[in-house]
Amino acid sequence: MQADGPRACRFGRRWYLNNESWHPSVPPFGEMKCILCWCVSGETHCQRQECPPAACASPTGKDNPCCTKCR
Repeated sequence: MQADGPRACRFGRRWYLNNESWHPSVPPFGEMKCILCWCVSGETHCQRQECPPAACASPTGKDNPCCTKCR
């Protein structure tokens, strides 16, 4: 039997529509802003934001908390 349309995804207690994206919320940490999840035909895919390596001795994460940069 075939479905009538694209399937939704369940992540935790929430449902997300096909092609919808979100930052997951993981107790006890809360919203994971450096991770992006998306729904593709009923399957949830998640990926951490990729960051280039910092080429200095003491990088900082002021501008972007997900990635460190040199001052």
